[in-house]
Formats: sequence, C-alpha cells, structure tokens
Amino acid sequence: MLVDTIEGHRLWAPGYDARPNPLLALETRLLADHLAPLENRVFVDVAAGTGRWISYAAARGARVVGFDLCREMLLMAAAKPSLTGRIAVADAGSLPLADGVADLALCSFALAYFPSLVTAIRELARVASMVIVSDLHPRAVAHGWTRSFRANGQIFEIRHRAYSEAQLQDAACGAGLALAWRIESAFGEPERMVFRAASRESLFAEARQIPAVLISAWRRRQ
Repeated sequence: MLVDTIEGHRLWAPGYDARPNPLLALETRLLADHLAPLENRVFVDVAAGTGRWISYAAARGARVVGFDLCREMLLMAAAKPSLTGRIAVADAGSLPLADGVADLALCSFALAYFPSLVTAIRELARVASMVIVSDLHPRAVAHGWTRSFRANGQIFEIRHRAYSEAQLQDAACGAGLALAWRIESAFGEPERMVFRAASRESLFAEARQIPAVLISAWRRRQ
C-alpha cells in the first residue's frame, strides 16, 4: 500500500527501532567515525525520527536537538531519557533555530521525503557550519528499491522523490556549501547478519551488488 510521508512514519513508528534494518546498519557503520569528535559540539538532527542519531551524539557529549514532522516518531524518541526536552515538531524548511547556531546538522534518510530539495539544503546550511546528508543511493532507487516497511500485517511503501547526485550537489553549492567528503557503499559482510535477523538473508547476495547508501558532507564556504 502506498502512503504519504507522515502517515507512513506514523504507522512505522512503533516498530521502527525494534526491527532489523540493513540500511540503517550500513549507514551507522559508515558514518559514526566521521562524526567524531562530538563532545561539546551543537548537533542538530533534521527528520530525527525516533532519535537514533541524537541519542548517539548525546552519549558522546554533544549538545543535541532534533526535529521531525511526525509526532508518533518523536514520541518514541521522547521515551529515551537522554532526549528529554531535546526534540520538537518542526518543518525541515523552516527550523526554529538562529543562523549558524550549530556545529553540525544531519539529515538521515529523509531528503527524498521533502517537497523541495533546495529549500531543505538551504535551511540546513543556514543553521550549521557543516551539513551531512545520507540517503538511499540513486542507483538503488533506479534498481527499484523502495522505502517500505511492514506494520499491522501489511507492507507499506512511502511516497518519495528521486534526487540525483548532481541535483544534490547543485543544491548544496547554491546554499553556499563546499563538498568536504562523500561516501557511497554497498552492503558488506557486517550487514549479512542484519539481513539474517530480518529473515531476508536470501536477498543479501543480490543486494550487495548495488550501491545502497550515499553520504555527503559539506562545509559552509567562508
């Protein structure tokens, strides 16, 4: 069943943290070391969901705040003690933050849900000196990969837009950002166990042939 962004995440929220997700596992493996050091840094997570990354950053000494439009996702985040008072409902296109308040703004697996790539990137660049965006790789999308999940005995697919690497880079450049680094990767052996835990190991051999995740990092140009 095809659903809109907010409705899809509302349905997904109760099981989001509980179900093994190879894409999240791969992104975590690729990105975690690139976020260090986090101590005393101001870390903003846009489309924070259940608080996966702001929990990670808070545990490493960052001052964190997370925003999302899905209240049900944020309710799951609010149950995590380290995130009390650190999350709020807000639109990625109009964040309730002052210019340049953050050291780092992260948007994880969410850009394709936003109606305007340009607006979202510009807003991330407005509030932070460094912007990191991860998402499903465009080649995975071209191969027919979807943003799907199972809930209440049904499979749901969330509507999304397909943004190319060129569109992403153009939006960043237009927002005054310069590319710092980029990572693109297919699944590796560490993710095999996650496929197995999700009862999808039969898909692993084929899935690992396709770039799964694209992570881009930019710094604000001086």
